Order: sequence, then C-alpha cells, then structure tokens
Amino acid sequence: MNQTEPDFWVLEYVTITKDPRTGLVVAIGGTEQAADILQRTGGFLASPGPRGDYHRLPRGLPIEQQRLKATTASHALLAAGHSVHLDPALNMLAAPDGDRDAAVRYLTQLAERVSAAETSSKVAEVLTEVAAPVHGLLPLTREVIVRAWISASDLHGAAPGDEPDPIARLGSTANSLSEAARVILRARNHAARPAQPPATAPAPTPAAGRAQSPVSRRR
Repeated sequence: MNQTEPDFWVLEYVTITKDPRTGLVVAIGGTEQAADILQRTGGFLASPGPRGDYHRLPRGLPIEQQRLKATTASHALLAAGHSVHLDPALNMLAAPDGDRDAAVRYLTQLAERVSAAETSSKVAEVLTEVAAPVHGLLPLTREVIVRAWISASDLHGAAPGDEPDPIARLGSTANSLSEAARVILRARNHAARPAQPPATAPAPTPAAGRAQSPVSRRR
C-alpha cells in the first residue's frame, strides 16, 4: 500500500521576524483571519510585495515598541489557533540575558538550600552540585578556564610554556580548581555518612558502688 505525504497549508503558517536588509518587522503567511488579528492587535499594516501581500509594522518604531507589538500579535494568533514562529529577538517575554539570569538563580538557590539544610546529607547534595566530576559547577568552570587559556595563548602567538605570566597563570588556576573540586568531594563524602550518636559514659557497675561503701560505713 502506497502511503502519501499529508498536505500542509504552508501559507497558513505565520512568521514574524525582522528583515535584516530593511530593518522592518514583517509578518509573512497566514489567512485573512490572521491578517485581521495582525492589524487589530499588533498594529501591522498590509503591504504589497513581489510574491504577494505581507504585513509589516510602521517604520521608525522604537525597538521596545516593535517587540511589544510583535509579541502581542503572536500571542493573539496562537490563542486563535494559528501556527506562529516569532523571532526570539522580538519576543518581549524572553529575557536578553536569560541564560545568565538562570545561572545566577541556580547559584542563589544552592546557597539558600545549604543555608536551610537540616541534615548533613542535604549539605552533601549541594556539595555534589558544586563539585560533581562531569557536570559540577567547578569542573565546568575549569573547562572554561582551560579553553580561555588555550585561546588566549593562540591569539598571542605564544608557544606552550612561553605565555605571558598573566595568561600562564590561567593554567595554574585550572589546576587549583581541580584540587578544590577534590577537596569538596572529600567533604561531600564525609557529610554524606550517617551521623553517629554521641558516645555516653558507661553506668557505674555494682562493684564500683560497693567499693565506696567503706567510706559510708566510717561515717
């Protein structure tokens, strides 16, 4: 039995992006209903093009206005059931420094977790996040330092062992991070052990009690 590919109405897909040549924010594709939404919610204007009509935002809008209108229009289209691709640079809900902000939040959460730890095993969990051999924070940071050392040496045209002192120290810094990770992992292993109950003094034996009886008899 021969299977045929399904039919996709490509023109019903809407792409909202910024044209690199003209700097215009354009919306390409879509039905008449999509065109209505673009015009009403995003303030897009219908324009004739060499391959058919398209929509664009008015010229001269500030960047933040472009992002706001493009984001508003895309969400209205999605809510109406249209398929939309929005250029990430125009998405007002995406933070420009999203990856960095996520990293800062992650480190802040680790600090809060270890501050609120009620058992040594909870401390060990945080130390694992910091120094785990493959995906721990310190090994990953060491990888960045090593690559920076190699790149800086290459860009300065230095042969191995002949780098300027500040660059050469990057190599020793990478070694220090490796040693720090080992120290933290040893502390993690110690913290992960079950806590031992405190030792208590042995109770006096009856014989010891009788040894003191002559003193009481003399009294």
